[in-house]
Amino acid sequence: MVLGLDTCLNACSVAVVDDGTVLAHHSEAMARGHQERLAPMVRAAMAEAGRPFADLDLIGATVGPGSFTGLRVGVAFAKGLASALGRPAAGVGTLEALAAEAAGTVVAAIDARRDQLYLQIFDGGVALMAPDVLPVGTAAARLAELAQGRPLTLVGSGAPLLASAAPGAAVSTPEGCDARLVARLAAGRSSAPLRPLYLRAPDAKLPGGRTPDDPRP
Repeated sequence: MVLGLDTCLNACSVAVVDDGTVLAHHSEAMARGHQERLAPMVRAAMAEAGRPFADLDLIGATVGPGSFTGLRVGVAFAKGLASALGRPAAGVGTLEALAAEAAGTVVAAIDARRDQLYLQIFDGGVALMAPDVLPVGTAAARLAELAQGRPLTLVGSGAPLLASAAPGAAVSTPEGCDARLVARLAAGRSSAPLRPLYLRAPDAKLPGGRTPDDPRP
């Protein structure tokens, strides 16, 4: 039985999946506030599933790219719960989780602001490239080459920014990742590292120009 979590984008999503069967799924759209809502949503999902936390075999969580604060909330919660239960935890890439919503050739794209996109392309669930952060124009050019004579699905908040490069492609813009898919992906990779995936430096700056990850006191 797997608990799936997503807090990386503009939603907070949790799901309890047992051997492929969804026992509970809760999702709320939110740009911020994941830290306050995650634990209550997990408790509600476990209650709906009718199973104790001790029955969990694995905790899966999205690890990014996405909101720096949001992905830290999910990773920290998953690590803490896994440690308390003595269970493994596994990380799932946000772009992979988004791409799992469609079949065939899928382009997962998240609007990274500053005229950039987080991008990863999949074909039949197999990644054709590593997750990357690219200027919108570069991503569009890469997609235009791929789109020639091939049906595509664009998924994620960055999908509309690429739609003109792939006329006729299906476009989906979910607020976040589906925790049911996160749980299913995590189930096959109990050894996947649960650490944040950052593709660029944080925007936030501390006094003196330091970033939040700067180890200096």
